[in-house]
Amino acid sequence: MKIPRHPTLIRRFLQARQKQLQAKSPVLAASLVTIRRTCGNPNCRCARGQKHLGHYLTWKVKAKTHTAYVPVDLIPQVKQWTQEHRRLKQPVHQITLLSLALIQTHVTAQRRQRGRS
Repeated sequence: MKIPRHPTLIRRFLQARQKQLQAKSPVLAASLVTIRRTCGNPNCRCARGQKHLGHYLTWKVKAKTHTAYVPVDLIPQVKQWTQEHRRLKQPVHQITLLSLALIQTHVTAQRRQRGRS
């Protein structure tokens, strides 16, 4: 994304990105992973190579990874929630860049207005 130099254009870009921030579903900042594992029962099929599937959420808190089991019936919802978080990350990043550009152009814009008054 190319950041404009004029404060009015920056504000327009900001407003457009802010409209994109409306969440369409709950937002979950985590990763949904599928793990194949053995249960430990020597007579189970997983002991012969057909491992059990497990779905887990992973997320970080203060640089430490946390994990939670996701029941099979919740997988579609949880997948949608994590995708919504990924969708919202880009507009948030763009809003940050535009806000910084607006701050950086503030002094120049003030000088421009004083010169015209």
